[in-house]
Amino acid sequence: MTAFPGSTLTEAEPAIVTGPTDDDWDAAVAAVRRLPPDGRVLLVCHVNPDGDALGSMLGFGLGLRRLGVRQIQATFPDPPEVPEPFRGLPGLELLVPAAAADPAPDLVICFDAASVSRLGELADRLAGPGTALVLDHHASNTGFGDVNLVDPAAAATSVVAEELLARLGVALDAGIAECLYVALSTDTGSFRFDATTPAVHEMAARLLATGIRPGDISRRVFDSRPFGAVRLFGEVLGRARLEPEAATGHGLVWTYATLDDLARHEQRPYVLEALIDPVRCTAEADVSCVVKQTGPREWAVSLRSKGATDVSRVAVALGGGGHRLAAGFTGRGTVDEVVERIRVELAVPAPGGGADRRG
Repeated sequence: MTAFPGSTLTEAEPAIVTGPTDDDWDAAVAAVRRLPPDGRVLLVCHVNPDGDALGSMLGFGLGLRRLGVRQIQATFPDPPEVPEPFRGLPGLELLVPAAAADPAPDLVICFDAASVSRLGELADRLAGPGTALVLDHHASNTGFGDVNLVDPAAAATSVVAEELLARLGVALDAGIAECLYVALSTDTGSFRFDATTPAVHEMAARLLATGIRPGDISRRVFDSRPFGAVRLFGEVLGRARLEPEAATGHGLVWTYATLDDLARHEQRPYVLEALIDPVRCTAEADVSCVVKQTGPREWAVSLRSKGATDVSRVAVALGGGGHRLAAGFTGRGTVDEVVERIRVELAVPAPGGGADRRG
């Protein structure tokens, strides 16, 4: 067990997760159902939330409101900025700054965080007197809740959230559906990634049946970017480096962006989240990487694989987590030092010998 600084929580090492059992689902339903009439619920997601984290959290919060739960807060660790593409989401009125979050809620529900370390200053809420319920789809999840609904087979945390809402008897409306659709579409790359199964399209159909407009949502989330961000992307892509022999010969392409880059183009950090997509298009590399500065000698690292490499294994070894094809971690030192650690981990053969060639 690993102690989390500043908290009484301990964090288990990643274990093999096979998905929620019927008992897990029943326990989660019971945790919501036993809330007293004036029960207080705190919804939390990971730092620098993406579409799945925010969409799942806010969509579930709107579902709780339909159940009659009146005292609901939603939050995430500082910085408290909602990325521009998600500022039109229904349910944003539920958000409060982390400093204003209820210190002792009756129920804490955590979304899309594979480990308690992703919750920053909010981690102590899970150690309070209330029940801690975790909804997630990362195989590296450490099982840090009292009740854990973790399904690595799910394309997004929103899949787990929708299932729990259904088991609670909450019918979808347009507000809930828009949040869950943003979550589902972002984590499947607009339904382009391998996790896009028939079940994913069936869920999307249920959400669209509420009357939401997918074209409007996609333009807002995927196809709108400040001109300064376009200029920034051009500069950062211009310094990309290709290493064909890395990743046991499958190839690595990487680039980096600094705080000075953001300041020079007058952009907020969230714009860099989309930078991994043009980098991962590189035909000669299976693994793509974007290293984004978040502070002095501190970097948020995004890793992607086209199938020949398990990047979650790399991320977990370096203190992070994620999926086989998409993962990340926080690196410290210079950018060259961070990338060298990645190279070293990519050179380690996959368990069983040889490179991981699963597609």
